[in-house]
Amino acid sequence: MQRERVSENIYWFQSEFYAQVTAGAVIGPQWAVLIDTLIPQETAQIKDFLENDLLVPVRYIINTHHHADHSWGNSYFPDAIIIGHSLCREFMLTKSLSALEEAGQENPFLRDISIVAPQITFSEGSINLRVGKKQLQIFRTPGHTPDSISVLVEEDRILFAGDAFMAVPFIVGGNLEEAVKSISHIGKMGLENIVQGHGDIILRGEIEDATASNITYLRNIQKVAKAASRRRDPLHYLQSQDIESSGKSRISLSGVAEELHQNNLRALLKEILMQKELE
Repeated sequence: MQRERVSENIYWFQSEFYAQVTAGAVIGPQWAVLIDTLIPQETAQIKDFLENDLLVPVRYIINTHHHADHSWGNSYFPDAIIIGHSLCREFMLTKSLSALEEAGQENPFLRDISIVAPQITFSEGSINLRVGKKQLQIFRTPGHTPDSISVLVEEDRILFAGDAFMAVPFIVGGNLEEAVKSISHIGKMGLENIVQGHGDIILRGEIEDATASNITYLRNIQKVAKAASRRRDPLHYLQSQDIESSGKSRISLSGVAEELHQNNLRALLKEILMQKELE
C-alpha cells in the first residue's frame, strides 16, 4: 500500500495489488473519518497506520459506493459508523452478500470478512460532517454506479471522488450520461486536487485536461458501440477497438485498463441491442 499526506490532516492510500484503487482519511483531534477501505487484504495496513502511528480511531467510514474494493474492509472497524447512499446499503445487503459468499469459496482469506452496510444513508441532497477544523460535504455523483457519492473537504478544496472519476471511466452497471454529468460537474468545482477512485491524485493544473479526456473517452466508446451494433459480428468488431483508439492508455491502472475498456464496450453494446428490440 502506498501512502501520502495530501494536505494538513488529510491522507491518501493506494493499493499495490488491485487496479490502483484508493482510499483516504481526514484526521481530527480525537478521531478520523475513513473514505473507502481499499481491498480487505490491505485494510489492516490503513487501520494500523491510523490507530498506531497517528493514534486516532476511525469513528466514521464513508463508502463512496458498494463495490468490494471500496467497502469490504468495513468490518475491520467494528466501532465505526458507516455513511453511504441508501442504494449503497441496499446493494451491500443483497449483491455484496452473495458476491462475498461466492468469492470466499475461491479465496479462504475472504471467509473471515463480513459485509457491514451503511447505517447512516441519504438519497438526495447532501450530508455534512465536521472533523476538527474541516467540513466534509458528501453528495451524489452517479454514473459509475447509481449509489456513487463523493466527499469534498471544503477548506482544502480536495475531492475524494470515488469511482465517479477514474483514470479510465468505468460504467458497467452504471449509466454513461450520468457519468458525463458527474465528471463535468466535478471539473467545474474549482478544486485543488481530485483523489480518483482508481489512479493517481489529479492536481489543480491537470483537472481541466483530465475532465476533458474522460468525457471524450466516454463519447468515443459510445460511438464505437453504436458502430458495432450495425456489424454482422459486433463482438469481433469491439475486440478490434482497443483502448488507445478511444483515447486512453492501456498501461494505466496496473494493466487492467484494456479489460475495463472492453467491458465498457460490451455493456454499451448490450444496452443498444436491447433498445433496438424494444423499438
